[in-house]
Amino acid sequence: MWKWEADQDPKAVIVIVHGAMEHHGRYSWLIEMWRSAGYHVIMGDLPGQGMTTRSQRGHIDSFDEYIFEVKDWVQTAYQFDVPVFLLGHSMGGLVVIRTLQEERLNLAGVILSAPCLDLVNYPSKFLSFLSHGLNRVAPQIKFSSGLLIESVTKNEEVRDIALNDSLYVTKVSVRWYRELIKAMKLAFINIPKIPDVPFLVLQGGNDKIVNKLAVNDWFNKVSLSEKLYKVWPDSYHEIFSEPEREEVFQYAKNFVETRLSSLGYIIK
Repeated sequence: MWKWEADQDPKAVIVIVHGAMEHHGRYSWLIEMWRSAGYHVIMGDLPGQGMTTRSQRGHIDSFDEYIFEVKDWVQTAYQFDVPVFLLGHSMGGLVVIRTLQEERLNLAGVILSAPCLDLVNYPSKFLSFLSHGLNRVAPQIKFSSGLLIESVTKNEEVRDIALNDSLYVTKVSVRWYRELIKAMKLAFINIPKIPDVPFLVLQGGNDKIVNKLAVNDWFNKVSLSEKLYKVWPDSYHEIFSEPEREEVFQYAKNFVETRLSSLGYIIK
């Protein structure tokens, strides 16, 4: 876990949860945007990804490992004694949803960026069937993730960096895959357990990784006093990497500052 502190007294703390295969280093632009806008940022690498481990890269025993990790990050954010916002991208968005369904957290708001609630493409029926048996007898066996960088973002600079990123996970275990499928199902089953916290859901209209229809379905089913859903029609999956990312960031920042104003904070 790392902390990036604003140069002034923080307006709030933004806790960021990255997606599958990636790590905190891919969020340097977004971290600096929040920090320079007057927000502390807390972020780490999820278990089995980034700098957390080498021997078990792409593997988890349980999705709960992610939940426990994010809970720890949020509890660390409390030490600053300012409002805390939780921002999750893709699988990180799914982790945020499952964390809120299982843990009681004191949050001022939640931002989900293309939360992984269903996939556009799945392994073949044969591999999916095989994964059930392997999950019981050989859960650490790994296979290619099938995730192509060119399907994630149109930003050529981001693509080039990712292609040369030694921390990028390219293979995932059978257990990881089965736990992801289970978590996506639980995200829908446990919708009534979502606390009444203001939500902003950001979605790329040309997402080639996450099924945007499932995201919209989940959003419509969750009952909240305050929720917003915003689509960028031409954006791919990583909307905070896309050419329009500054517009996306400004929209997210406006959501945060509106929430802070409603809580009685004076935003400068």
